[in-house]
Amino acid sequence: MITLYGIKNCDTVKKARTWLEKNAITYQFHDFRADGLEPQQIKNWIDALGLDALVNKRSTTWKELDDATKQQFTADAVNIILANPTLIKRPLLDTGKQQYVGFKETEYRTLFN
Repeated sequence: MITLYGIKNCDTVKKARTWLEKNAITYQFHDFRADGLEPQQIKNWIDALGLDALVNKRSTTWKELDDATKQQFTADAVNIILANPTLIKRPLLDTGKQQYVGFKETEYRTLFN
């Protein structure tokens, strides 16, 4: 099962959802805020993608973190992400075999053709 993770009011998530629907690709949407996240899920994403690829350090959420939290981030990333799920780059597409962050139509086209 293909799962698209994000938040429903994110413009990039909306673009990805529209593309998937337009191309008749069945997927499940998982809203970080409404549906929550599990620690193991975040650990798996960090292992698969790497912390730098997973986390948006240009986001408002990152900028609002205090300096102490930012300094502890690498050591306590899972808990900090659980408390601030919008740190995750959006959307996160999980095909069941691989995960991809962000939305680029050309990449989705390649992935699903």
